[in-house]
Amino acid sequence: MTATMIDVTQIVDTYISIWNEDDSAARRALIADAWTEDATYTDLLADVTGHDGIDGLVSAVQSQFPGFVFRRLGEVDAHHACLRFSWAAGPADGEAVVAGSDVALISDGRLRQVVGFLDPVLTASPDASW
Repeated sequence: MTATMIDVTQIVDTYISIWNEDDSAARRALIADAWTEDATYTDLLADVTGHDGIDGLVSAVQSQFPGFVFRRLGEVDAHHACLRFSWAAGPADGEAVVAGSDVALISDGRLRQVVGFLDPVLTASPDASW
């Protein structure tokens, strides 16, 4: 299935909603719907595999940055089974303090691999890690 045959914006919006979901059971259900069982997520600070790894990463980020809200920036760029999109995160009532761009591979309409690139962190500690 190619990216043009599925709603890539919906896939990315579900992905963003996972980062914002603080109810563990609801987040796990979103992960199961949005990611393949063998999915991977990799960025400068993390390298995890599977639903448990993804859920653990999101939980750790939420613990380290309570109240942060993730937002998609702009449109989703897609071709074949590849997606590219940008995002920002920060306090719900404030300016974003971190932003990035992610590249994803999809398989059968679900995320199989996401590689994240962080833009310069604006206010977080330089030794911060997820």
